[in-house]
Amino acid sequence: MTWEGTAQIAGTTVRLHGGGRFEPVDGRYHWAGRVEPEPRLVRLLRSGRRDVEVRIGERVTLARLTEVDPWGGVRITGVGTPPWPPDDE
Repeated sequence: MTWEGTAQIAGTTVRLHGGGRFEPVDGRYHWAGRVEPEPRLVRLLRSGRRDVEVRIGERVTLARLTEVDPWGGVRITGVGTPPWPPDDE
């Protein structure tokens, strides 16, 4: 499943592209995404903050900022229910 849309990360409105998969080894859903370039998130990550909340509508999920890509986007990962709504909503 892939998802693309607007999200709030650490109180900042961003454009998020994400996807995920069920991992049979640990029995959990692993998701990841890329946030389009947003200087505030880059500053957060470079200052050492990695754990953030992702909010999409009423859905709130904990996630981790992992790296800044060469284009200024920020990579984000999570385990468990992703922040975006399921396909059937």
